[in-house]
Amino acid sequence: MSGRIQRYFEILKNANGSDLHLVVNCPPLMRKDGRFLQLDPGVLGAKDCEALLMSVLDEERRQRLLKQQYLDTSLSLGQDRYRVCILKQKNGWDGSFRLIKNKLMTPNELGLNEKVLMELMGYHQGLVLVTGPSGCGKSTTVAAMLEIVNRARECHIITLEDPIEYVFTSVKSHFSQRQLIEHTASFSAALRAALREDPDVIMIGELRDFETASLAITAAETGHLVISTLHTTSAIRTISRLIDMFPADQRQQVRMMLSEAMRGIVCQKLIPMQSGPGRALAAEVMINTPAVGSLVRKEQYLQLPSVLQTSLTKGMRTMDMSVQELFKAGTISGEEAYFAAENQAPYLQFAPKED
Repeated sequence: MSGRIQRYFEILKNANGSDLHLVVNCPPLMRKDGRFLQLDPGVLGAKDCEALLMSVLDEERRQRLLKQQYLDTSLSLGQDRYRVCILKQKNGWDGSFRLIKNKLMTPNELGLNEKVLMELMGYHQGLVLVTGPSGCGKSTTVAAMLEIVNRARECHIITLEDPIEYVFTSVKSHFSQRQLIEHTASFSAALRAALREDPDVIMIGELRDFETASLAITAAETGHLVISTLHTTSAIRTISRLIDMFPADQRQQVRMMLSEAMRGIVCQKLIPMQSGPGRALAAEVMINTPAVGSLVRKEQYLQLPSVLQTSLTKGMRTMDMSVQELFKAGTISGEEAYFAAENQAPYLQFAPKED
């Protein structure tokens, strides 16, 4: 491995950054708390960038990259792990490296309601979704959920990932961790195989398509606890996105299935803190109660926020309630609250002024 890229990894780790970006005709960049910081003054030429990226790959992955023109994989360097994406663009090869934390965090450390997550992980069957934009901590939350199960009961947990991120150590449960491409051709193929492996809990990295979503809901209905993610920003959008994956003539049936199989949805955003480094977690939480299930069956999604607002005792909350709580506590600024809130009206005075 190049000593130069090793130095970038060390800077990233020591600064508690999240991502390293190596892009042709740009300086090497580190993302920290959602913002980019330059690591070296000069820009990377095409040959420099290619040499740095190729130096971290073994021969098999290098050949796969050259054949496919892109590569999604994981990389282990000593005790550190990275999620890696390398691809070809018009100027040459670009790469991004997401640092995966060694320590599995607890719900309290993440800023989530531990009681709610333990309740969701206490189910022996059903579907739990963690959603939000890229880089909002979905993988970290899912890992925390799996660790709750691992410490609580004897289970066979199968994870289907692209790529493997957190590596688990068995406590009460035992794990089978499979990586897309290296261990299986697709999420749907891996999920079909997983159903024959006597699993108790199945984690699917992402519900990307109709086939995977269909198998996931079926698995949740037939005695498995299924945990997965989507890139949606609210409970309403999550349910709509999931149902819209199916053909129109199947959607009513899927709504019925989902209203019974769904256990809960956790939607996340990471918001820069007002003072000091770091980002605060804002989360919308929906638990499937009879009222929620009825609204899903009747396709009355717009009434869901009202149920969340009136179900605080059950651990539910809207994204706006979470943002408001962070703002009132002084954790985030009014401007950040304005950008994060669904209803921006309470924060209009903090909106950036146009010149």
